[in-house]
Amino acid sequence: MSWEMSGTYAGTCVCQLICPCPVDGMPTGPGGKCSGLNVFHISTGNLDDTDLSGVDWKVGAVVDQSASDAQVAALESILRGQAGGPFADFAGLYGEWLGLERADVTFSDGERPSASVGEQTRYTFEPLPGPDGGATTVKNAMYGFAPEFRIGKGPGHVNLFGLEFDGSYGETSDFSFASEMAEGAPKGRG
Repeated sequence: MSWEMSGTYAGTCVCQLICPCPVDGMPTGPGGKCSGLNVFHISTGNLDDTDLSGVDWKVGAVVDQSASDAQVAALESILRGQAGGPFADFAGLYGEWLGLERADVTFSDGERPSASVGEQTRYTFEPLPGPDGGATTVKNAMYGFAPEFRIGKGPGHVNLFGLEFDGSYGETSDFSFASEMAEGAPKGRG
């Protein structure tokens, strides 16, 4: 089985100011925990002969209503770690697989990406400005979803899989994952 996917993601979590999870730090959310949501828009991708282009998924995992049954099955195989690659390593950190659901997933890209899942979850990325007016970034984080990502605020409300929280931290970047990642490529995180 061979697979690859790339696109853009935007996430929010309850950690304060900057989430320490990408650098293997202790969560700074209420009670020392991190509850988060990441929405991934797949612009190109496939698992063998199944085209994954245009499918949105959220770590947890919700796949857009417009995805075909074959796309849903392919993404579930990848996300559960059954198809190898970085999600095979990542799957060991799930604890409990909450399942894969379908819902209306929207994602808007740009300087301030926003995402929604159904009627009960919406958030927007607000970048932290750097000294030159550009966005603040984190680079080379051990468990980042990308080699470099923009950080900021992620205000919004999440109510999925029995988890409900208001987002504080936010991040976004383009991503690229494959069943066979290049040496030194990010492994993903939870």
